[in-house]
Amino acid sequence: MPTINVDKYRLFEELGEQFTPDTFQQLCFEFGIELDKDTEEDETRPKDQAPELAIEIPANRYDMLCFEGIAMYLNIFRGKQTTPDFKLLDIPEDKMQTITVSPETEKVRPYVAGAILRNVKFTPERYESFIGLQDKLHQNLARQRTLVSIGTHDLDTVQGPFTYEALAPKDINFVPLNQTKKMNGEELMQFYESDKHLGRYLHIIRDKPVYPVVFDANKTVCSLPPIINGDHSKITLDTKNVFIEITATDQTKLDIVCNIMVAMFSQYCEEPFTIEPVKIVSEHNGTTRVTPSLHTRVMDVEVDYLNQCCGLQKSPEELCKLLGKMAYTAVPDKEDANIIKVSVPPTRADVLHACDVMEDVAIAYGYNNLPRTSPNQASTIGKPLMINKVSDIVRNECAMAGWIEVMPLILCSHEENFEWLNRVDDGQTAVKLANPKSVEYQVVRTSLLPGLLKTLRENKSVRLPLKITEVADIALKDETKERKARNERHFAAAFYGKTSGFEVVHGLLDRILSMLRVSFVTHEEDLHGKSIDYKVAENPSEEKGNGYFIKEIDEPTFFQGRAAAIYLRLGGETKRIGEFGVLHPTVLEKFDLRYPVSVLEVNLEVFL
Repeated sequence: MPTINVDKYRLFEELGEQFTPDTFQQLCFEFGIELDKDTEEDETRPKDQAPELAIEIPANRYDMLCFEGIAMYLNIFRGKQTTPDFKLLDIPEDKMQTITVSPETEKVRPYVAGAILRNVKFTPERYESFIGLQDKLHQNLARQRTLVSIGTHDLDTVQGPFTYEALAPKDINFVPLNQTKKMNGEELMQFYESDKHLGRYLHIIRDKPVYPVVFDANKTVCSLPPIINGDHSKITLDTKNVFIEITATDQTKLDIVCNIMVAMFSQYCEEPFTIEPVKIVSEHNGTTRVTPSLHTRVMDVEVDYLNQCCGLQKSPEELCKLLGKMAYTAVPDKEDANIIKVSVPPTRADVLHACDVMEDVAIAYGYNNLPRTSPNQASTIGKPLMINKVSDIVRNECAMAGWIEVMPLILCSHEENFEWLNRVDDGQTAVKLANPKSVEYQVVRTSLLPGLLKTLRENKSVRLPLKITEVADIALKDETKERKARNERHFAAAFYGKTSGFEVVHGLLDRILSMLRVSFVTHEEDLHGKSIDYKVAENPSEEKGNGYFIKEIDEPTFFQGRAAAIYLRLGGETKRIGEFGVLHPTVLEKFDLRYPVSVLEVNLEVFL
């Protein structure tokens, strides 16, 4: 959960009460947030720095990622403040500031929204909170600016109407924020490449043919989203009128961020909670819209549902009063006594269903105050998933056979997953990370072998031979699934010693499949090498011919003539379920292993 640091004395002043550590901790608990730290008694705190409270905010409450949000909702919860009535100034559309969107922006960042806060009174604390909320939204809801980026400008330094365009990097020239030298798009990318703060965002547009840019009427660059604003229109403590432009790749996230930004800081306008809208004009299709929407959604919630889930017996009026503590506006329905009309504030994008409203009713009533009852339903007994049961059988047998279980990471580099195993990426198998933190974590593994081999590499000082196993999931692309990928449970083993250990791995395979009640199948061949029939070697299964058999393979991962595929025959259907063999010397070289390694990998899903 995100943690917000706020000035302790300033927050208590805003709440109109001086809390003791215990009473404030209790207030946070009742509201559903958590006091993580109080620096009042912290000896390491500089004496000239005011004490701070570190407050953990639920991940879904983007509207509480700043001092203003925390103070406002705690005051509403305590009955010290009513829910704000956010209003858009009634301005004719032909008098509004406009942002005209160029069709080329669809190639890089197609959506934009705007808003204006008039006659804002900034103080150092308010200014710091204003910038801090942008950063928190960028890191959380905006997913490191990939989905949404916010630009704020001193409206008195620029002139509308504004345009949102997409140009070639060399055609964009401006002085970036807090700089003195004018740069074009390419120079800017080079300049900020080593910057600790902005360097991590460059990849979002760096390889695009065009870069998004916001101009004012005089072709002054306001911002190059999602990287940086222009220095010409930067916000200062003397700023009175704030122009907010927000660009995005996701329309829903764009509207949420826009609503939260203006709602939290419109209280500092000369007329509190009043926002001036901006008209967005699309050149592509000629459509227009006005932002922000500040639309209040109305939900019909059943009284019986709220009471039953919370174990209460409250009237519609009492439930409406409880919801008022959580910043809702709720009234009983005039036609149906079992329905409450709940108006959801524009800042509560996390409220999607009646269960979200029910949760807030429970918070308002107090979780510790809810009636405690025992369930009337009959007791039920849980049982493991079959795949987990099979996995445990395999783990136990490996342990009893003297093999050590390891747990490598599920992520690995692209090279480790493919090139180092002499395998080719077909582009249809591996789930790749769009923005990996490092080259070590680029793909979700499609085989357990990279993890086992890296484990051997890091434990070369251990006495040989090393016998390690793993039973875990891999991930594969699957267009038939809603999430376009699926997990698959695999079992793998690796033997590392001064001899290849091929027979040791083969013996482990026979033992594991024997414990899974799968028989070994052999076949006879005529003089021409044609298969005559399958026969069960021992422990015949109910259906003749069912079982597993191995067949030599020639794959670049393995040493030639020292590898076999594992096939399972069930009900007349035969499928390959794995392979084992001695690794090719080039594979050993890539993983920095000096002795032979024999490996085994089997898909356990087929045994269910």
